[in-house]
Amino acid sequence: MTAPSTPTDPESLRERALDALTTARDRTALLTSCVEEPELTAQHSPLMSPLVWDLAHIGNQEELWLLRAVAGRDAMRPEIDGLYDAFEHPRAERPSLPLLPPAEARQYASEVRGRALDVLESTAFRGTPLTEAGFAFGMIAQHEQQHDETMLITHQLRRGPAALTAPDPAAGPPFTGPAEVLVPGGPFTMGTSTEPWALDNERPAHRREVPPFFIDTTPVTNAAHQAFIEDGGYDTERWWSPAGWSHIRSHGIGAPLFWRREGGQWLRRHFGVTEVVPPDEPVLHVSWYEADAYARWAGRRLPTEAEWEKAARHDPAADRSTRYPWGDADPTPEHANLGQRHLRPAPAGSYPAGASPLGVRQLIGDVWEWTSSDLHPYPGFAAFPYKEYSEVFFGPEYKVLRGGSFAVDQVACRGTFRNWDYPIRRQIFSGFRTARDGNA
Repeated sequence: MTAPSTPTDPESLRERALDALTTARDRTALLTSCVEEPELTAQHSPLMSPLVWDLAHIGNQEELWLLRAVAGRDAMRPEIDGLYDAFEHPRAERPSLPLLPPAEARQYASEVRGRALDVLESTAFRGTPLTEAGFAFGMIAQHEQQHDETMLITHQLRRGPAALTAPDPAAGPPFTGPAEVLVPGGPFTMGTSTEPWALDNERPAHRREVPPFFIDTTPVTNAAHQAFIEDGGYDTERWWSPAGWSHIRSHGIGAPLFWRREGGQWLRRHFGVTEVVPPDEPVLHVSWYEADAYARWAGRRLPTEAEWEKAARHDPAADRSTRYPWGDADPTPEHANLGQRHLRPAPAGSYPAGASPLGVRQLIGDVWEWTSSDLHPYPGFAAFPYKEYSEVFFGPEYKVLRGGSFAVDQVACRGTFRNWDYPIRRQIFSGFRTARDGNA
């Protein structure tokens, strides 16, 4: 296990926290300034909040943790706490709440940020678990970036012309490497006890024994998933779990979300633009049930969460776990497709500089990858700083996703980072890769 390549002196920690908070707020501003006020207050899907709710919720969480918990200040607007408590009101109900209008939500979030930066200037980064190494500031930056990803999902769900633009990932030479990689069996260190901004469900580091297995070198592509469709994959019960088969039949699902067949080809709606489905991109907007069925059809399976993390972090030559597949250095644009620099995954096989020591590519960025595992705590787990972040989700209802997507910022994406969702979810930026036993 390695120590993270993160600063420890107060001024460097302050600079790191300021950069993370500023990057997140710039993205929030972009996502909420590119549409008119009626689109900020509208609910574009019952699965999502109005964009204006996310905007004020971001400010409210920053106030709760940086101004009240860290600095001990009085509440600015205690009467709105309940409106922006994610557990008090389901998303479908939020449009009917007396939410702050856009201008007032922006002003509130801006005022909170100004005061939070004053707190940042005076914080000693030691003495309490919340302030140690700037954890609370990192937690809030991650929280805002997670809501930025949620707002980007809302932009994908909204109808109407494109509101966001970004350059496409650079086109490299077609990938010609092996289709799968053998990951040797044996123990490895899973999770972390040293990454200062890691969240509670990533902790603590512990040894995990994993038998040998093969894993896809790249995520499954649109072309590969299209072959599954054309072979009757969505119409053949034997590829599906009972719950998955029931779900797709009752909802009439026959392709990834946003796809449609027209004129002999597959099209998709992508951030307000209709385009031919790009064959070499990782498949996007598929549920766990769809990923699981594809894997069965292909004679394979989804990797377990432990297998995924071993493929992403274990360096067999040094017999240690690294922060990222490529090592301990923070991500750069050469390593991974992160941070909404692009609005789509890069072609499968991209980013050779981000490959693992065994040659597995795109384990970080591009698409969240479904695993076969339910969300459970690690041995020795302790909820911090509140049980609602992770603990209330533990159990068989949620499946784990790993690796991040093009919509994820690097502050909220590590080799240890864990995401989770219901197996029916498809609006998220989810894809997958498959695996098989090493002795098969």
